Amino acid sequence: MPKAVSFEEYANADRMACEIALKYDKWNNFRHSWLTLTKETRDYIFATDTRSTTAGNLGWKNSTHLPKLCQIRDNLHANYMSAIFPNDRAISWEGGDKDSNTKKKKEAIEAYMREKMRQTDFRDQVSLCILDYIDYGNCFAMEEFVSEYHQDPITGETIQGYVGPRLRRISPEDIVFDPTASSFKESPKVLRTFTTIAEIARVIKDHPEKGYLEEIFHEMIALRGKVKTAGAGPRDVKKNAAYLADGFSSYTNYFESDYVELLEFYGDIYDTDTQTLHSNMHIVVADRAYIIKKEQHSSWLGSPPIFHAGWRQRPDNLYAMGPLDNLIGLQYRLDHLENAKADALDLIVHPVFKIRGLVEDFEYGPNARIYVGDDGDVEFMTPDASALSANSEIAQIMQTMEEFAGAPRQAMGFRTPGEKTKFEVQVLENGANRVFLNKTAHFETVFLEPILNSMVETARRNFVATEEVRIEDTDFHFIDFLSITKEDITAKGKLKALGARRFARKANLLQDLAQISATPMLQDPSVSVHFSGLRLAEIIEDLLEIGEYNIVRENVRIEEQARTAQVTSAAEQMIMEEQTAGMSPEQVQQATRQAQQQE
Repeated sequence: MPKAVSFEEYANADRMACEIALKYDKWNNFRHSWLTLTKETRDYIFATDTRSTTAGNLGWKNSTHLPKLCQIRDNLHANYMSAIFPNDRAISWEGGDKDSNTKKKKEAIEAYMREKMRQTDFRDQVSLCILDYIDYGNCFAMEEFVSEYHQDPITGETIQGYVGPRLRRISPEDIVFDPTASSFKESPKVLRTFTTIAEIARVIKDHPEKGYLEEIFHEMIALRGKVKTAGAGPRDVKKNAAYLADGFSSYTNYFESDYVELLEFYGDIYDTDTQTLHSNMHIVVADRAYIIKKEQHSSWLGSPPIFHAGWRQRPDNLYAMGPLDNLIGLQYRLDHLENAKADALDLIVHPVFKIRGLVEDFEYGPNARIYVGDDGDVEFMTPDASALSANSEIAQIMQTMEEFAGAPRQAMGFRTPGEKTKFEVQVLENGANRVFLNKTAHFETVFLEPILNSMVETARRNFVATEEVRIEDTDFHFIDFLSITKEDITAKGKLKALGARRFARKANLLQDLAQISATPMLQDPSVSVHFSGLRLAEIIEDLLEIGEYNIVRENVRIEEQARTAQVTSAAEQMIMEEQTAGMSPEQVQQATRQAQQQE
């Protein structure tokens, strides 16, 4: 039996469970250097002073930390979110054939998905994934279909909760895979999670069809009793060290905690006992010894619905780098300069004294008196104040960090000299701006869109009844309900994310239209006669996505002016009647002539 399993001498462990535990340990060791790097990055992100970072060994009296890395991270996250979700309609269906591209199909699929995204914490889960994209350089998520039910404690009635597809973020620290595989999709994966003994007992009680777990459950309980009774012996040193790295001081501590480690394996695995290859499997291992679930994964993708995006991809392995990884040295330099400056200032305010001969004790400060003997003397040691001029270098380093992270000042919300419109802030065109746009577009195409389309397909395959979904405008004003059937969302095509890529394109078009409208060219009647004002208004309406407000209508301004003229005329007539009440016809005519002359 493989010796990698921490407590195999106590457990009647399944061989395949041991193989999966071996894979987890092996792949977890492969990523050790990457985990070390990401930890250092996150130490700087969440630091309040230098004592928790590698800058703590600089030796300065002060320990000030300039949170530039944290600022870049927070601004990148905010701007990624605003670019990817510019509004609540940031998805669109594109049909793959004539039947799938009808207005009815488009409306049904988009309405269904927006409702499911609203009902779940989809946006919050994507927000967490974007933070992983920045902090770790890698983000992971899986899509799953859930049917939630709960029982009324008073009536005993079963009440249906959410039913449908859902996105679940996976912490980069909770998933391992073969980093040398040709692609993430091709590599088997192991997810590490925790449950409790009580939760397993509840599952057995509430789901009689899972009675096969009961025997395993009793073995798990017996195993915990054996370990607690036997304690840790001399042979357990290596085993204890393995569990220490995973958050437990020893495997004895693990069993006493009442937690149950679950390793979820997804992929192909070879059974050495039967000499059989099992393809596309989903196997759940408890305590690294017992298989509590073993079935072929039913994903329509042909592989588990687990998705990955990397910020800066590497050619040597599948673990990408993040936008902050290369900035650690610059952050270190920032803290170095800031604390050198602070120490120099402290030495100026509180200088070092050189004392000769007999000098009485004294307190240094304004109006202080120092009593010295005949041969006594006190001399101020003048410090090197050159560090006080480091502010310009600090500012330059901060700007360099922004550019290297793909976080230009425009993308972070700062206006630069010469900007005239908000679109010059929003349009991401040159230099580091292109990096920002590229990374958001990459996130959309390789991560968000596959997730959205997997959710649609999973919903189709699990659809059981007609659903009523709300159709809402961008401000969540109620409009109507739409009945959705399985047939309504069954179509060929794909959902597209309309965030970063479309946003930049539309901002560019709006800017171009504004510039063209201001040129003398359009003032030339021989040119302007060929431009459709209505069509131009419709284009602007589409680009601004304000169609639901019904602002653009053919000749609407003429109609409004006519109605205004009618109301004005009626009001003037009423006023005239009130003013001329009791007058003779001659007086009325004279008052009317005077009013006309005044106009």
